[in-house]
Amino acid sequence: MGCLALNASYEPLTLVSARRAVRLVLDRKAEILEVDRERRFRSERAVLPCPSVIRLVRYVHVPRRFRRQVTNTFLFARDDYCCVYCGRHRSELRGRQFLTRDHVIPISRGGDNRWENVVTSCSPCNNRKGNQLPDEVGMKLLIQPGEPNYVHLVWAVRRVTPVQAKWIGMFYGEDAVEALTERLDG
Repeated sequence: MGCLALNASYEPLTLVSARRAVRLVLDRKAEILEVDRERRFRSERAVLPCPSVIRLVRYVHVPRRFRRQVTNTFLFARDDYCCVYCGRHRSELRGRQFLTRDHVIPISRGGDNRWENVVTSCSPCNNRKGNQLPDEVGMKLLIQPGEPNYVHLVWAVRRVTPVQAKWIGMFYGEDAVEALTERLDG
């Protein structure tokens, strides 16, 4: 399990390896906020607790424009790894079936790669829809596609501990903790 790295403002940034977290602490670039009491780092002269949450000492500017790009990883997480046409989860797909990105309005018909126009589709549904609109082939969207909130976008594809979820919730609010708790329980 990685270590949650917070910005100096307590904004959750990313998960780093425990080894990287210890290095940041030893270099005085970060401070430990939470530790994993079951794990330790040992050296010739010292025993250090394994950090589970650290906070950077200096603020790191993160450009917002890079945070909401549509990638298959985030798209599939937004749609809970289910086809939005038939509802099958990726675990139900057989043989050569897999999840794909589908453009509700095909690019050849003026569609684009915005969150509102892309959905997760299993390969049979994507092939059936082809270069047409869903209504033209008798298909319906089970969800209305849209841009996920920042917390869901970034943290949906990462595994965090309940302690790390608490720190994420302190910055983003209780609804973020509820979204993360659903992922932890599921």
